[in-house]
Amino acid sequence: MMETARRLPRLSFGSGGIEQGSRPLPEEVAVALSFNGSTQAVMMATPADLTDFAYGFALTEGIATPDQIDSVDIVPAGEGVDVQVWLKEDAEKRLAARRRTMAGPVGCGLCGIDSIEQAMRPVAQIAPSAFRLSPAQVMRAVASLTDRQPLHDYTRAAHCAAFWTADGMVAAREDVGRHNALDKLAGHVIRAGYGAGAVVLTSRVSIDMVQKVCALGAPILIAVSAPTAHAVDLAEEAGLTLIALARSDRFEVFTHSDRLTETAHVR
Repeated sequence: MMETARRLPRLSFGSGGIEQGSRPLPEEVAVALSFNGSTQAVMMATPADLTDFAYGFALTEGIATPDQIDSVDIVPAGEGVDVQVWLKEDAEKRLAARRRTMAGPVGCGLCGIDSIEQAMRPVAQIAPSAFRLSPAQVMRAVASLTDRQPLHDYTRAAHCAAFWTADGMVAAREDVGRHNALDKLAGHVIRAGYGAGAVVLTSRVSIDMVQKVCALGAPILIAVSAPTAHAVDLAEEAGLTLIALARSDRFEVFTHSDRLTETAHVR
């Protein structure tokens, strides 16, 4: 198993002069996601939770649902890792009809998509559910991120995606890439069989993050940063409650505020 971080030497410059030392930094390796022997994507990612990554990527990219995956093998490949996913026949036929190759640098979730139609694909609709949050629970969910980010605490260079249910924060995944962290979380959530819940992100909300959360079926998305305008449009269309700029003492709701159990006075 590859390490997720390692210390490297550095010089620190400040008012007290120059100091020699070292700093822990997250590892970033090439992770190939292969389906039935053919590479579908190569992502730069943190080499952890790769089985979750495979399941989550397959789901959020519309390749396969968990029941359409036979097995996942993690195979070292030179300086990287080949995550080999073996699909059942119906998923393989669908993938063959739309196969594409994509290279995904850490900051980009759409690299390699070869048409505007693919980038702006229809978003999955959020199914009706009884899941609701109070404003106090939203703020507690954000506050709970503090204790679920060991890689970020160690390196200050990792994103986190977490899952909040009626039982509190039940899962979290980290990665140098925000899309990867969300895919890893999605994979874990569907494999663990959690019920309805809210996805909590340390990153901004772009349209591809909305698409992935909707593919997972989570009715509420909470993010510490702002959304893009189109992400808000997409969340409104999909029936997703989008909460952003969230802190432990405040947040802003952009779509479908009916999932909040208290309505604050609007000035």
